[in-house]
Amino acid sequence: MPAHPHEEFRHRVLVTGGAGFIGSHFVKRLLRAPDVAAVTVLDALTYAGHLENLGEALLRPELVFVEGSILDAELVDHLVRQHTAVVHFAAESHVDRSFLHAGHFLTTNVLGTHTLLDAARRFEISKFVHVSTDEVYGPIASGAAVEGDPLRPTVPYAASKAGSDLVALSAFHTYGVPVCVTRSSNNFGPGQHPEKIIPLFVTNLLKGKQLTLHGSGEHVRNWLHVEDNCQGLELVLRHGVPGEVYNLGGGTDLTNNELTALILGACGAAWDRVVYVPDRRANDLRYAMDWTKAADRLGYRPERTLADSLAETVAWYRDNPDRWAPLLRNPSAPMTRISLTAAAGR
Repeated sequence: MPAHPHEEFRHRVLVTGGAGFIGSHFVKRLLRAPDVAAVTVLDALTYAGHLENLGEALLRPELVFVEGSILDAELVDHLVRQHTAVVHFAAESHVDRSFLHAGHFLTTNVLGTHTLLDAARRFEISKFVHVSTDEVYGPIASGAAVEGDPLRPTVPYAASKAGSDLVALSAFHTYGVPVCVTRSSNNFGPGQHPEKIIPLFVTNLLKGKQLTLHGSGEHVRNWLHVEDNCQGLELVLRHGVPGEVYNLGGGTDLTNNELTALILGACGAAWDRVVYVPDRRANDLRYAMDWTKAADRLGYRPERTLADSLAETVAWYRDNPDRWAPLLRNPSAPMTRISLTAAAGR
């Protein structure tokens, strides 16, 4: 590994899905690196992607935004040929939505990934980071999943991500595309779409509504601050070995009951705001990953504490109702779009 974290890295980076929650945090991180020459964001600006997530980063001369789909092979070719690295966030990512639109999830997540990989192969990209999820491992009754474990997804979303992981790795083995796959646990932090449990619960409490817990509330998830995940992603981009998978965990394991109690406390609310409803049929009881590989080989170390991160997140939603209230009024509608496509010719 180079002695300095930015040594010998001057790529022009294409970030798909860079106007989404995790992608926008990662773009801002790249722009803070003194050696990154240029970043292009390709995003379709569906309901979960908003230019507001990028904020002042849009004023940076190193950043270009292009509105478009990863399924548009001509556009993908045009962009990939201009860059030396790709970080691929773009995906349909909500479990409940995947129950109703499984075909759309498969098309975007699997065929879209293939479209990018095909361009990366033909234009000889130096690194392709495919961003995935711990849900591809399926439920883990005990212990923790390591990178070589079988993939056992149980819901359409996780199945589509597992399929895209395998397509990405096959591009390395068959064509030599320098692919790395990352799998992270549940991310949270400022700016996340309110369909996800932490912002959903926080915004419901701010509106005076009740919280709904499925089943017994004993489902276990690992909670990782988005900036810690982005730290790991940058390490994989810079130093990851092509053909390898890296688990990015290290947050805090909580049952949904425990998480709810923390959110109630952070919002100054009582437990009488919580109601239990019957569990959905597909709701894995526990996810767990071992992230020793990323720690030992890349120096990955999560730094954020849960208490501070949760307080920061609650404060963001309390201070920015103009960002999330329109999404709750019409969750499927995109936010107001800013026309920056003229910059796409760079």
